[in-house]
Amino acid sequence: MPAKKSAPKKSRSFEETLWDTANKLRGSVESSEYKHVVLSLIFLKFVSNKFEERRAELETEGKTDELDKVECYSMRNVFYLPKTSRWSYILQHAKQRAIALKIDSALTAVEKSNASLKGALPDNYFSRLGLDGSKLSALIDAINNIDTVGDKEEDTVGRVYEYFLSKFAASESKLGGEYYTPKCVVETIVNIIEPKRGAVIDPACGSGGMFVQSLKFVESHHGNTQDISVYGQEFTATSYKLAKMNLAVRGLSANLGKLPADTFFNDQHPDLKADYIMANPPFNLKDWRAPDQLVRDQRWNGYETPPSGNANYAWILHMVSKLADNGVAGFVLANVSMSTNNKDEGEIRRKMVKNDLVDCMIALPGQLFYTTQIPVCLWFLTKNKQADNEREYRNRQGETLFIDACKIGSMIDRTHKELDADDVAAIARTYHAWRGKSQVSTYEDEAGYCKSATLEDIRKNDYVLSPGRYVGAAAREDDGIPFETKMSELSQTLGTQMRESGKLDLVIRKNLEDLGYA
Repeated sequence: MPAKKSAPKKSRSFEETLWDTANKLRGSVESSEYKHVVLSLIFLKFVSNKFEERRAELETEGKTDELDKVECYSMRNVFYLPKTSRWSYILQHAKQRAIALKIDSALTAVEKSNASLKGALPDNYFSRLGLDGSKLSALIDAINNIDTVGDKEEDTVGRVYEYFLSKFAASESKLGGEYYTPKCVVETIVNIIEPKRGAVIDPACGSGGMFVQSLKFVESHHGNTQDISVYGQEFTATSYKLAKMNLAVRGLSANLGKLPADTFFNDQHPDLKADYIMANPPFNLKDWRAPDQLVRDQRWNGYETPPSGNANYAWILHMVSKLADNGVAGFVLANVSMSTNNKDEGEIRRKMVKNDLVDCMIALPGQLFYTTQIPVCLWFLTKNKQADNEREYRNRQGETLFIDACKIGSMIDRTHKELDADDVAAIARTYHAWRGKSQVSTYEDEAGYCKSATLEDIRKNDYVLSPGRYVGAAAREDDGIPFETKMSELSQTLGTQMRESGKLDLVIRKNLEDLGYA
């Protein structure tokens, strides 16, 4: 298990400064409402800057007759903006009383001019909210300081967007978890499944964080982001809009379905088989179906119907049904999913183990999420544990890796913990070493941290998948002091404490006598 180190004190970041400025301008507006104001303006600033940059290129090339042709922008993954939707126009009118109406009109025009943004932007939101004009003007000035296109190597606006999403999620507590998964959790999943080429799907995509980290992974490994096809689905309309905007500011195109919809009752990608599945579905979702609904759904083929009182195993079987023959799924669930003794859930888990689908189970510490303090776990499933020459993996048929990472991570405030880059790398390194990938250390079981278990081991543990059942207790470090010496010192200490105890008893009895109670 990786040793913890003290983190150096961080200097104040640009994102933190901008957040403080924006938050001070919020006034009495609720965070759940205010996030649409801030994120929409950041989005508008970004797409406008990209538009102006592309427009300047066309002018330099002498293509002045093509300045207002949508296809000249879309071919470079740039959104076309009508004149009244451009940031320069918003900035010019920022001090006017009707600025809220002008922003609403600008967002509506952007959506109408770009089919891929249909349903992504707030509709008449600024006018309805009634934000104080002077505060809205000051917020526009603050966001105007973001240089969205100056540094081609630095994803400035993406960083700001991601930071603001996390801050809004923190301030909204439980509601925030509907659209934001902590970055360190997403990074752990991405660094284990390593999406490089093929179809990626998130059936509960929230604000699209899984996709963003996948894009970063591909770029950091010098891959081509065009080799990945992104699919998602989101039930909540607010999160659906956030995901579309989040992906747009990253320049990432994705198929999120025609509309926000329930994954179980209105699957937006019914025929898709994915190479990679990543998800953070709602924990322990109750009453997700009526008792007589989806009883013989094809997604449960070969398994029991998931109970109507908890959707955990419905999410699992939905993802199993979406897996390509060589695909891999990584997702977050509550710890109860690993050991629930509900008859149907237990039987589904037993069959999954017998079908050799469970590749790796990771127990994470509590306090990682804004919505709950409970510890969670990561499931990794695959239909093929055989040797993979392309990924340099060894044959792990009939085996499952268990990692107990409950003691990893550092507190970042009174109530929240975080895995740092070294923690994430250590977990991923353990997994890839187990799979036999070259350029990493050779895998060995480590008491208290990781264990490669056979299907027979899991059977003996009644098909419970909690890593603590398998990794055992960590070995105590030998301090080099002989046992006889330790016992002699402990005996002397005990004798001294017993003599002191006798003296204290006499003092207490004497005090009670003086008070007339003995």
